Amino acid sequence: QVQLVESGGGLVQAGGSLRLSCAASNITFSIGAMAWFRQVPGKERDFLTSINWNGNSMYYVDSVKGRFTISKDNAKNTVALQMNMLKPEDTAIYYCALRTRFSVRWDYWGQGTQVTVSS
Repeated sequence: QVQLVESGGGLVQAGGSLRLSCAASNITFSIGAMAWFRQVPGKERDFLTSINWNGNSMYYVDSVKGRFTISKDNAKNTVALQMNMLKPEDTAIYYCALRTRFSVRWDYWGQGTQVTVSS
């Protein structure tokens, strides 16, 4: 059974940094891409950034461009999210997701990690 486990969330002051990690296990197929999303209670889960597994194409939404950086380790099946210049509005539960090579949707999800940014 595929598992995605996030870590690295916590409480940080505005302007600070956090680094989230996501480890995928029991991978027996080709990964197409991995991504980070976030969700505030009562709202939809929002896409933040993704990275292709073959090559290094990365995508960011405007709200995090220049502040967040996604990276990957193909050998370890891990993806990280470096978050700098954090703002109170970045407070949310952060989820990693995985898409298999020929899929058009995000097939697997982690359980989420809480990030709280105090003003």
